[in-house]
Amino acid sequence: MGRVYNFSAGPAVLPEEVLREAAEEMLDYKGTGMSVMEMSHRSKAYDDIIKEAERDIRELMNIPDNYKVLFLQGGASQQFAAVPMNLMKNRKAAYIITGQWAKKAFAEAKIYGEAVAVASSADKTFSYIPDCSDLDIPEDADYVYICENNTIYGTKFWELPNTKGKDLVADVSSCFLSEPVDVTKYGVIYGGVQKNVGPAGVVIAIIREDLIRDDVLEGTPTMLKWKTQADADSLYNTPPCYGIYICGKVFKWIKKMGGLEAMKAHNEKKAKILYDFLDESKLFKGTVEKKDRSLMNVPFVTGNEELDKKFVAEAKAAGFENLKGHRTVGGMRASIYNAMPIEGVEKLVEFMKKFEAENS
Repeated sequence: MGRVYNFSAGPAVLPEEVLREAAEEMLDYKGTGMSVMEMSHRSKAYDDIIKEAERDIRELMNIPDNYKVLFLQGGASQQFAAVPMNLMKNRKAAYIITGQWAKKAFAEAKIYGEAVAVASSADKTFSYIPDCSDLDIPEDADYVYICENNTIYGTKFWELPNTKGKDLVADVSSCFLSEPVDVTKYGVIYGGVQKNVGPAGVVIAIIREDLIRDDVLEGTPTMLKWKTQADADSLYNTPPCYGIYICGKVFKWIKKMGGLEAMKAHNEKKAKILYDFLDESKLFKGTVEKKDRSLMNVPFVTGNEELDKKFVAEAKAAGFENLKGHRTVGGMRASIYNAMPIEGVEKLVEFMKKFEAENS
């Protein structure tokens, strides 16, 4: 069997040429006589790999010099605790709840201080982004927290919240490197890489230097202090070496594709094909308010659970993998990250048209 069209929400599709290149280097990386998997993280060869990866992501995202780039472990979920531990000076923070992951981060923050939900879209199963232009943010809040693209619910903050001068912390796991971003608008921007950037096991955190300090919450583990990681250039202990190496290859691939402007155009084009079909379909319906639709994750339903199951099964048989929606939304979800080719979306829509004709 050949490669399938993989619509998984993460771990997700990677660029084929990156996989081929990694395969070629698997046994002997650049004449070292060993695989990157076997290489000491203290070696010159590996030092070059991680430094070059950092240079490339800095260039891609135009990251200012006063921001550190950290390659960490523990996924985005570990940062749910690291964020309050490192930032909660006043033990208070404002959270905007737009889905499962913001909800989990909010629950975690409550362990360390007073977390205040200043807005939420839970009333409509997180199918929209609340108006965040004039929120009641506590005077003494240490930061304002968002999950910028909601993988499960398919929503995206197209306008960042008005934080009333507080630092913005954003989990960007599922929209990482999918479009240009103004890093200066954030205090902290971080994400698990297993959706758009690389294999599971790495989380990249981009943190303004003044937020990296010694006076963190008492009891913060050494490994979860951003300062520990920043002072050691992400090499305090053995990092996820191979995962970082693949991320580096993906950065090169994005540069070759024309950078983040080109990536955004490519992603808009793909998403438009799918959303245009959903908007005219009699059988399939998108679940998100139009103005808040994500370019990365597209949930849709037929309104009939049996029919949804039938669709997922038939799609799988036709080579479209991982289209089952999250249990809280039901139906289907197509994740169409950077590495999903346009023809993958075109063929999916073709298949949906055929299914609709046969089942209406």
